[in-house]
Amino acid sequence: MQADSATAPEFSPRQNAVLSQALRLLVDGGEKALTTAGVARAANCSKESLYKWFGDRDGLLSAMIAFQASKVRTFERDGERLTVPGLQDHLEVFAKDLLDVLSGDVSLALNRLAVGQASRDGSKLGRLLMEHGRRQIDRRARALIDAGRRAGLLAFDDGEEAYRTLYGLIVSDLHVRMLLGDHPETDFSQRAERAVRAFLKLHGTAKTLAEAGLTAA
Repeated sequence: MQADSATAPEFSPRQNAVLSQALRLLVDGGEKALTTAGVARAANCSKESLYKWFGDRDGLLSAMIAFQASKVRTFERDGERLTVPGLQDHLEVFAKDLLDVLSGDVSLALNRLAVGQASRDGSKLGRLLMEHGRRQIDRRARALIDAGRRAGLLAFDDGEEAYRTLYGLIVSDLHVRMLLGDHPETDFSQRAERAVRAFLKLHGTAKTLAEAGLTAA
C-alpha cells in the first residue's frame, strides 16, 4: 500500500537517493554538515542539479521533510471502497508508519534541531517541519477518517477533533520521551493495534464495532 498519490511528493528515484544522503548528513553531522557542496559530494551529483531540483537550502530542507513525511502511508483513493477490515488495516499501517518515522534518527534530529532554533529570529526549520511534514501527514490521515465516515464506518461531528484523538492515542507522550533520549520500544505493531482499536471504540459505528469484535467505549 502506498501513500495517497494526490498529496505525496513526486520525487524521482535519483532525487530520493539524494534526499536520503542529505538526511544522513544531517543525522551524522548536524546542521553545519548540510551544505549544497556536502550534499552534492555525498550524493555524487552536481550543485547545479541540486539547485535545479530543490532550489535553495530551504527548498532542500523542505524536500527532505516532505520525503520523510511521505513514508507515512494512508491509502490509495483510486476507486477503493472501504470495508471495516480495510479501514482497520489502513489505520494500523498509518499508526505504525507514523511511530516508525517519529522514532527514527532522522525525525529526531530534525525535531531537536528545530527546537534548538525556535528562539532564534528568522529560524525557518520549525515552520518547514509543520508545513511540509506534520500538515502533510495530517491531511492524508484526515482524508482516511473522512472516507471512513462517508462509508458509514466512523461517526464524529468534528473531523479535526477526531483526528487529534487518533493522533494522541497513537503517539501519546512517546515522541517527547524519545526527543529526550528515551527509547522504550522498537516494534510498534502492538501499540498501533491498541491505538486503532481504542479509536474505533470511540468513533466506530455499530457496524464497525460488530465486525471488528469491539464494544463501545
